[in-house]
Parts: sequence; structure tokens; C-alpha cells
Amino acid sequence: MNQQLFDILLKATGETLYMVGVALAVTIIVGLPLGVILVGTEQGRFLEKPFGSRTAGVVINKTLDFIVNFGRSVPFIILMVALIPFTRLIVGTFIGSTAAIVPLSAVAIPFFARMVEIAIKEVDPGLLEVASSLGASRWQLVIKVLLPEAAPSALLGLSTTVTSIINFSAMVGTVAGGGLGDVAIRYGYQQYSWIHIVAVVLIIFAIVMVLQSLAAWGARRLARRSSSSRRRRTEISGAL
Repeated sequence: MNQQLFDILLKATGETLYMVGVALAVTIIVGLPLGVILVGTEQGRFLEKPFGSRTAGVVINKTLDFIVNFGRSVPFIILMVALIPFTRLIVGTFIGSTAAIVPLSAVAIPFFARMVEIAIKEVDPGLLEVASSLGASRWQLVIKVLLPEAAPSALLGLSTTVTSIINFSAMVGTVAGGGLGDVAIRYGYQQYSWIHIVAVVLIIFAIVMVLQSLAAWGARRLARRSSSSRRRRTEISGAL
């Protein structure tokens, strides 16, 4: 019985890590530039006129802002059901761990984009002015200034995002999505096995704690590195 429980939990943990890992990668790839564009297209920002027109910047900003707000407001269980046709189109099925990645990414992208937006807005505007005065392009402003300076806060926001993804991954068990949530439903709820419930809760808690600890450690390192870089820039500017 103990070996059977171990095998079930090991398989389910692997499925959960797979879902969370891929969904997190998709969230970063899509959510990071989305957050940058949300900030950049605001009035007076570096992407205010993306196509040489202020109107285009306003339209892009308002549209993306609406999409992000809408995505964050829809309950996940409803979003899963609403995305079934899209999930089947992308993956070929709406059942299983791979299919669960689609709704998990859809719910996490707007959340992370907002976290990136907040992190970028915390960057000292003076740094952008200095970089612009030195002839930095829009791309250089983003890559060389905004993202490095916003990285510590964005990483903490990412840790909150991955926690949400893990929690939501447990919910996909209600629609045969696999993972630890499926174990909780199939064994804990349907077969009244309290040991499965306890084991699932402990494993999810351990995963969350490990990821949050890594994110906090990384954020501290990035913050120290960013602070050191700013001091060096100040010393060099004073010497010149």
C-alpha cells in the first residue's frame, strides 16, 4: 500500500511540475513583453507613439489593459470550460496534463503582465532620462535599463505568479487534468482517503516553499547587483 501510494504521488508530482513548468515558461515569454508594452504605451512613455501616432499608442494601451483586466477577473473554473474548444484546437484534446497548460497559461499571463507593469513603474525615471540623453534607442532602454532595474521586483512577482499556477494546477484535477489535484479528487474525495489528501497538501506546500525561497534569494542577489551598478555609474559620472 505504501509503495502504491508513493508511485501514485510520484507520478502526480511529475505531472504537476510538468504543467507548472511549461505554463510558467509560456507566461514569462508572453507576459514579460506584454507588461513592458502596457507601461511603454502610456502617455509620456517611451512607446507613446509606436507607429508614429499617439492614437495608436492609446488604442494599444487601452486594448491590452482591457484584456489583462478581463483575464484576471474571470474565475479559473469558468475559464477552463470556456477554453475547451481552443485547447482542443491547440493540443488535440482537453483532457490531460498537456491540455491543462493552455488554461493555466491563460490565467497566469495577465497576472504576471500586471506584476511586470508594477515593477517597471518603480524604476527611477531619471535613469531613463539619462539613457535617452546618451542616445539610447527604445530597445536599449528596455534591455539595458528597464528590465535590469525592474528584475528584483519582477522576480518576486513571478514567485507569486507561480504560486497561483500551482494552486490552479490542482483545480484541473476536477476535469481529468492529471497531477496532484487529480489524486486529491480521485482518491481523497471519491474514495475518502485522508492520507492522499494530506500527502497532496504537503507536497504542494513543499513545492511552493522551495520556489518562493529561490525567487526571494534571486531577487536579493539581483537587487544587490543593481545597487552596485548604480553606485559605480554614480562614481564614474562624478569623476567625469
